[in-house]
Amino acid sequence: MIGYMKAAPTTYVMQFAGGNVVREGAGLAFFYWKPSATLVSVPVSSADVPFAFNEVTRDFQAVTLQGQLTYRVADPKRLASLLDYSVGPSGRYRSDDPEKLAERLVQVAQVRARTVVQGMPLREVLVHTDTIEAQVLAALAGAEPVRSLGVEVMAFSLLSVKPTPEMARALEAEAREALQRSADEAIYARRNAAVEQERRIKESELATELAVEERQRQIREARMSADIAVEEQRSALMERWSQNERQAADARAYALEKTLAPVRGVDWKTLMATSASGGDPALNIALAFREMAENAQRIGELNVSPDLLHSLVSKPARPPPVPKQEGPRER
Repeated sequence: MIGYMKAAPTTYVMQFAGGNVVREGAGLAFFYWKPSATLVSVPVSSADVPFAFNEVTRDFQAVTLQGQLTYRVADPKRLASLLDYSVGPSGRYRSDDPEKLAERLVQVAQVRARTVVQGMPLREVLVHTDTIEAQVLAALAGAEPVRSLGVEVMAFSLLSVKPTPEMARALEAEAREALQRSADEAIYARRNAAVEQERRIKESELATELAVEERQRQIREARMSADIAVEEQRSALMERWSQNERQAADARAYALEKTLAPVRGVDWKTLMATSASGGDPALNIALAFREMAENAQRIGELNVSPDLLHSLVSKPARPPPVPKQEGPRER
């Protein structure tokens, strides 16, 4: 019986006959003798394998890792030598070895992921997924089980990292409280800013009041200085006026002394007689009364007529005029 084989470009086909490879390559199309031929079909395209790991972190917290592993067959001949990829006349694989490849890769990835997760606390596992991906991918690239299969791991992606529901609620509560504290701190900061601004306004008002008080004090001091200057000028004026009055008094005393110097030592009767020679009746009567006053012990009775008294009272002797002195003027 003659069969026909046509492979896709992403499928590596090998034809065995008598235990030897008679034809191999990707995307081949050929006729073969079915009774003596064995066909091996190995897909070399990239494939995605989903996974879900339940691991424990360094702080003994359970965590679930979900994602996918991307790989491709780099050496199909080596893979075909380890697993049975032969196909039957119907085109189906004769065994379930092709399905075991994904399981083996997932197991190797789980072992490498467990090593990485157990070295990290829960918080870092939940936050630093990129670090886990990079470390697991590097570990898979150098893993001997993967190289021996002729497979190349292209990507290790974590789609979800979840803790247990109780721990998730605890972390959510802690994060919620932290956010609430941040909100409270923002409110307190705003209040503190308002208080600080109010304090600055009060300080500005006090500074303005102090400046006004200082200006008013300067004005009062200027007025006091002006009043002191006026009083000093007034004191100087009074002193000058007093000095002038003393000089004027000294001048009058000197003039009077010089006036009386010629008659000093002369008897008053002689002076009165000399003055009476001018013919003033009142002065003559005054001298007569003075003479009678000195000889009062000799006079027994004295009669003075009303006419004489009337003449003496109606014409009193006027004292000599006194020069008028001017005091200091008020400014």
